[in-house]
Formats: sequence, structure tokens, C-alpha cells
Amino acid sequence: MTDKSNDTSRRDFIKTSSVAAAGASLLGNFSQARAFADGDETIKVGLIGVGGRGSGAVAQALSTDGPVILTAVADAFVDRLEEGLSGIKAGLGANADRVQVDQDHKFVGFGAYQQVINSDIDLVILTTPPGFRPIHFDAAVKAGKHVFMEKPVATDAPGIRSVLENAKIAKQKGLAVGVGLQRHHQPKYIDTVKRIHDGEIGDIIALRVYWNSAGVWDPRRTREECKTEMEYQMRNWYYYTWLCGDHICEQHIHNLDVGNWVKGQLPVRAWGMGGRQVRTDKKYGEIFDHFAVEYEYPDGTRMFSQCRHIPNTWRPVSEHAHGTKGTSDISGGKITVGDETWRWKGNKKTPYQIEHDDLFAAIRAGKAAEYNEAEYGATSTMTAILGRMATYSGKPIEWDAAINSEKSLMPAQFSYIADPPTMPNENGEYPIPVPGVTNVL
Repeated sequence: MTDKSNDTSRRDFIKTSSVAAAGASLLGNFSQARAFADGDETIKVGLIGVGGRGSGAVAQALSTDGPVILTAVADAFVDRLEEGLSGIKAGLGANADRVQVDQDHKFVGFGAYQQVINSDIDLVILTTPPGFRPIHFDAAVKAGKHVFMEKPVATDAPGIRSVLENAKIAKQKGLAVGVGLQRHHQPKYIDTVKRIHDGEIGDIIALRVYWNSAGVWDPRRTREECKTEMEYQMRNWYYYTWLCGDHICEQHIHNLDVGNWVKGQLPVRAWGMGGRQVRTDKKYGEIFDHFAVEYEYPDGTRMFSQCRHIPNTWRPVSEHAHGTKGTSDISGGKITVGDETWRWKGNKKTPYQIEHDDLFAAIRAGKAAEYNEAEYGATSTMTAILGRMATYSGKPIEWDAAINSEKSLMPAQFSYIADPPTMPNENGEYPIPVPGVTNVL
């Protein structure tokens, strides 16, 4: 990108964020709008990735207003598909009849995504490991399907560029695109960020964002239980950067996204440090267990970022803004100016449901072309990737250099007998990024 195109991208991002910030309030009146699809009110849904988040996302989709059914599913593994589908039905209770997947519409393997997309569906939910998201989004847009895709939307810069290009095509085709950054649909966040944008804490001086935790699930399968290295990494996808993006992408993206939303800008560069200090066993693959990144925005404002996977440590998951007049605990729905503190009080409906309510309401209202979250999904993902690059390398990384990088993390071939991008040594240990040595560009 040239400097001019980057400026345009940032201006477009601000406009996109402003629309997204209105969230439920803008779409709340659409639920009684005209029937969907030329008189056929039923929205047919396909699901690609029947894991925990996929099961949750499709359950929320099937709980929206109006007729909606699940008709096709895909997963890399047949056992995951069947277990997930059973769990979806059980969790829906009275709405279990909305799951209408016959045996001919259960697809397994690397190519299963295309079979779902090619089936008679209107909307596809993309919830595989994030490395596959650009490939699946590209196929969905080409096929003219509405999309809900979980975050992050890629694990490398080529993937981000693909998503941004397909975001434009989706708009041209009038396709609705939702992204699982649900804070944009959460009334507490919407109201608090609006107050910040209205100047209640003055000009932003700094941001602090955190996702510090004890870590996620341990590897689900041992190497002995898997037939190949590709299967082993796919089963334990969170611990491999090509699949997950590292936890700065997979989790911390939420907090980084809020920082970008508050600023209405994208970072221009980042510095970071981190490593593996506690979760060092080879079963934890190749990802770090802690990151600390400092981002700089075009106006010089800094965002200070932490994320961690270490038990028995300080564990905030939150976002904070410091201004010339006061401060805001954004995640807590608080604004403090002098001795006065405003606290948000209101609807506490889960934002995971609201984001699907908003997406389906927009489609039913004929507003699909106006509902596209892919751009800020991509730029927030890229913010996380930028932080990972800075930390892995131990060097300052410019946004322009990062987003234009041709370094792909994806394998040359998608097959269970093919080698993944990173292979273990004879002891089952993986090469770990070394700051000052590792080349990320």
C-alpha cells in the first residue's frame, strides 16, 4: 500500500467503526421488516467448523427471530462433527427442530467447506481454526453467501489482504458479513465508547488493554493417538501459529479491537516483548505464553497491551482509556471525571446473541449490503498480527511493512499426509521464535 491508500483505509475504517458502534440500536427496528428471499422467510444456514465456538455460534444463529434452519455442516474430523451436532441439538431445547441436517449434508475433510458452501444455503458460519478463515471467506463470497465468521479472520498478512479484498466484493454483491467481535454489539461498550467519542474524558492520551489468563485447554490428543503430524496439529490447533495466530490473535484481538474502536485509527507501528516461561512443555507446540506490546497511533497516542497464559498470575481481561479530562474503564462501563463517576446500567443480554440478532435482522430487512464487519475484523486481526511480529522479532515493526509482508504461514498442501509449516525434531520439540533472531517479514 502507498501512504495515500493507507490514509484512505484508515478513513474508511473510522466510518465502518462508527456504523458498527451503533450496533443493536440501528438494527433494532428491522426485525419486523419484509420477508427474506422473495417471499421465502426461511434462512438456511451452513456451519463450517463444529467445535465449541461453532456450536455456540450456530445455536445463537438458530435462536434469532424468524424461520431459520441448519441444513449442512462440515468439519475436519467426523468424530468432532457428530459430537458437535449432537451438542447443538441438545442445547437448543425447544428449537432443536431447527437442526435439519440429513446424512448427505454432513461433510468431512479439508475440502468439506466447499461442499457446504455449494449446498442450498443462504448464510454460512465460519468457525474453523482461524488459519482457514481467508480461504473459506473467499469461497463464500464467490458463491454469494451471507457470512458470519469468528475472529480472528486470518493468521498472516496475505490472509488479511485476501479478507480485505473479499470484504469489498461482498459489499458489491450486497452480502451481509458479521464478525465475532461481539463488543461492538454490547450496549455497555456501545454507550461507553460513544461517551468517549463525544469528548467526556477529553482527548485520548493513552490506552491500556489486557487479556491475561491461566491459559486454555491442554492438547486434546497425544501424538500417539494421531496418525500424522498434520492430524496432530489440527487436533491441537491452538498451539500452532499457522492455525491459531498465537493467543495474541486468538484472544487478545478483542481488547486490541476496542482500542482501535476508541481511537478511530489503526496503529502505525509496534514494539513488543514476550516468550515462553511457564508453558514450555513440547505439548504446547510453538506459541508464546506471554506478550507485552506497545502500539503507536498516527497522532502519537500509545496503546499498552498485555496478554498471558500463565496460572496464578494477575488476570484482568479489560480495556481502559486515559484522557485529558478523565479516565474510562471501558470494559466496566465506567467514566470518571474528577470526583464524578458515570456507571453504565442497562440491558445485560449476552452480546454473543445480539450480534446474531443484528446480522439476521439486517438480512431480513433488506439491509445486507450495509452490514459488513469484515474490514474492521481484518484490521483488528492485523493489529494483533503486528504485535506478534514485533514480539517474535524483538524489533519495531511498521504497519505498512507488516500488512504488505509476503510471508505466508499456511502449508503448501492441505492433506493429512502433507507436512505442516512447522515440523518437530526427533524429540517432538518445535522451533520457538527467538527475539533478535527470528525474521517475521
